[in-house]
Amino acid sequence: MRKKSIAIITGASSGFGKEFVRLLAKEHTIDEIWAVARDKKKLQRLSSEYKKRLKTFSVDLSDRQELEHFAALIQDADVTIRYLVNNAGYGKFGSYKNLSIDESVNMIDLNISAVVQMGLVCIPYMKKGSHIINVASQASFQPLPYLNIYSATKAFVRNYSRALHVELREQGITVTAVCPGWMRTAFFDRAEIGAAKSVKKFVGMTTPDKVAARALADARKGKDISVYGVFVRCAHLAAKFLPQRVMMEFWLRQQKIT
Repeated sequence: MRKKSIAIITGASSGFGKEFVRLLAKEHTIDEIWAVARDKKKLQRLSSEYKKRLKTFSVDLSDRQELEHFAALIQDADVTIRYLVNNAGYGKFGSYKNLSIDESVNMIDLNISAVVQMGLVCIPYMKKGSHIINVASQASFQPLPYLNIYSATKAFVRNYSRALHVELREQGITVTAVCPGWMRTAFFDRAEIGAAKSVKKFVGMTTPDKVAARALADARKGKDISVYGVFVRCAHLAAKFLPQRVMMEFWLRQQKIT
């Protein structure tokens, strides 16, 4: 008997994650989408849109116990995971002085630890043709003052994803690091800008639907990195050839923080 084929999407209740839900709901190889997020009300609204094809799970992925409970649900379901989209994550703008220790550690737990743990949990249920999509960021290309923890966590996600892609190559499982620029999502609602020195300008802003579509296309082509938009491509290229101190100075001048 064929196992149920599912897609798991974290941070699925809004913005970028919701776009992956919309696109994968059209995928004929997917029997069911598992939408993971913390906000129960948003998950309920999402469930009403997609009805039987969608199962929702309210999980705080920065909480180890909640993540282990979700892992047990996967094991009990006896499914094949066709897609894992690790989208959950957030950033905080401003000086290190404006971030508490708890905020800093929580950001690392969600942006890094949850990505690694979700991958380790899901890979045993994947097969040839399965895809892992880890959401990194344009911010991963160079260190960003006043966005220091976020950019560092996304650099980890990018490097980890590309290395894991090579390790899983023989199994026919692809891993793609998605590196979007700034998108019009709820990201900015959580990334409080309260410090005297904070990020203010967002060049190359785009919409999540275009980035998600490109990410899925690149994953299906077996690419280990997905970059959308002219500005982000230029930033990616510049980061390869320019010294990081130059890139950081450009960032500071762009934001008028210097």
